Amino acid sequence: MDSAKLLTDHNVKPSIVRVMIYDFLKGTKFHPTVDEIYRELHPKVPTLSKTTVYNTVKLFVSSGIIKALPIDGNQIRYDAETAHHGHFKCDLCRRVYDFKVSFDSEFGLDGFDIETREIFYTGSCKDCKSKNLY
Repeated sequence: MDSAKLLTDHNVKPSIVRVMIYDFLKGTKFHPTVDEIYRELHPKVPTLSKTTVYNTVKLFVSSGIIKALPIDGNQIRYDAETAHHGHFKCDLCRRVYDFKVSFDSEFGLDGFDIETREIFYTGSCKDCKSKNLY
């Protein structure tokens, strides 16, 4: 789906900067922070501010366009993949990886109203393990 149409479908005005931010998030798998989004896009849009990036991702989260991932404890990362999946953060290289999960069972929570499902693991990724960095 075209990014501008997706934004419009979620009642978000598709400005050029908003489309650029969404396209960047959609095109990356490393779950960037506001600072990382800013550093990547600022050379292309010199008038871009961190405040604009922050306000845009906040709008996208509230509109259900992206997910906010409080993975680092004090940092929020952003993910354009909104379908249910898990996350793994390597403690060595700090990368965050997606992985498929099955929510076939709610683990004995029948009758509960579940609003958020998050699965998060930490450890050493296979690349760091193969380099004996642990």
